Amino acid sequence: MKHCPKCNREVAPAAAICPHCGIVFAKYYKYHADPQAPATPRPQVTVVIDPAPDSLLGGDAYRDNSAVFLGRCLLLPGFVLWSWLLIAPGIAANAAGESFLHLVNLPFHEAGHVIFRPFGQFVASLGGTLGQLLMPTVCLLTLLLKTRDPFGAGLCLWWIAKIFWTSRPISTTPAPANCRCWAATSAIPRLTVFTTGNTC
Repeated sequence: MKHCPKCNREVAPAAAICPHCGIVFAKYYKYHADPQAPATPRPQVTVVIDPAPDSLLGGDAYRDNSAVFLGRCLLLPGFVLWSWLLIAPGIAANAAGESFLHLVNLPFHEAGHVIFRPFGQFVASLGGTLGQLLMPTVCLLTLLLKTRDPFGAGLCLWWIAKIFWTSRPISTTPAPANCRCWAATSAIPRLTVFTTGNTC
């Protein structure tokens, strides 16, 4: 025997309706829990708390990835060797300006002149180098703060250093006739303006 949940009187176990109060058990238990029904296990929720970052800028997201570690071990000596090949000949040899990375920087250089043109002729003349510095800086901050990849951010810092290495003062250097950057600064006396390699 079981008890009616409404009138609490005994009814047959197989009864669908209470003969005393007329309640329909199926409708009642649709909105109320059946005390005689076996309890259904509740799904377990697992909460994973990420460990605190090693520093204010965060840790290395790829620290435990052996494939990434191997790739970094191969890249690091390659960049060290490349740096030596760009620096050893000296600034006058313009080895950095003749490297393929110069072609990567070229679109950012030319875009910088256009982007900074509304700020006047002098800032527009500086816009080439500013445009080149802007892109690796954005990549550096993204890798360091968003993707938590300090190694990649370090390579972006190397990229910035390469741009500074190929930058040079041009106010004391004879200007080529077809160089727009130098022509833009020729009307600004006694100012040292920086350009990048032989971009023009």
